[in-house]
Amino acid sequence: MQGGANLRGLREQLGLTMRDVETATAKIAERHQSEEFFVPIGRLSDIETKGVVPSIHRLYALAVVYRRDMRDLLALFGVDIAGAAGDMDSCTPTKSHFSTALSGASSVQMPTRIDPGFDPARTSNIGRMIEQWGVVPISYLAQYARLSYTYGYIGMEDLTMYPLLPPGTFVQVDETKNKIIAGGWRSEYERPIYFVETRDTHVCCWCTMLGEDIILQPHPLSPVAMRILKYPQQAEVLGQVVGVALRLGDWRPVYDTSTEPRVPEALN
Repeated sequence: MQGGANLRGLREQLGLTMRDVETATAKIAERHQSEEFFVPIGRLSDIETKGVVPSIHRLYALAVVYRRDMRDLLALFGVDIAGAAGDMDSCTPTKSHFSTALSGASSVQMPTRIDPGFDPARTSNIGRMIEQWGVVPISYLAQYARLSYTYGYIGMEDLTMYPLLPPGTFVQVDETKNKIIAGGWRSEYERPIYFVETRDTHVCCWCTMLGEDIILQPHPLSPVAMRILKYPQQAEVLGQVVGVALRLGDWRPVYDTSTEPRVPEALN
């Protein structure tokens, strides 16, 4: 009953009579060559006052006439598409599969156009490479709209934090954590990693302050040399890495296949 009453409220907000709805849905039915889309006055009255649930075809027609997203009308009758994620554990298929079950989740903003000058071989500040944001229906990406975060990409030729952060890794950087912490960690996994902008590039690394200098320290297994720069004239700490996204198994060092496996060329 409540769903029908709310549906009536949408109709009245637009100043439409039942006859208007009947006429409009008749045109929709004719366009689609299916009477399933047609909502006669009697059926509309039953929907609004007697708790009758409209069919999916009639619900679509009403959504068009009332200028609303169909998901809004489904919600009026107790079907919340956003709740699909929480209901998916009701069934556990045994075979691997693709799923589009969450494609109707709430829309969020995410990058839709990247600067064409983006070079995948160089470590870059993704936040500065975004030319346009757009609305995309993927609710779990809503975090990317937070202004305190920027996003970095580890270039395919950047081995500074290899193998902890291999080339091709995306990092989430908290810009509010741009002060270097001295000590207090128990392992390399706890040591803060910073995203630093120098005069000629970006680099993801461990950092140590030494007077007016900043030491950009690579991973011990990396072939990249340590750098000492003036702070902040030559190096600016953009923030601390707080999230990592990487594809496992995609990046491979180049080996000389004519001999036994040796140190990768990329590491020489």
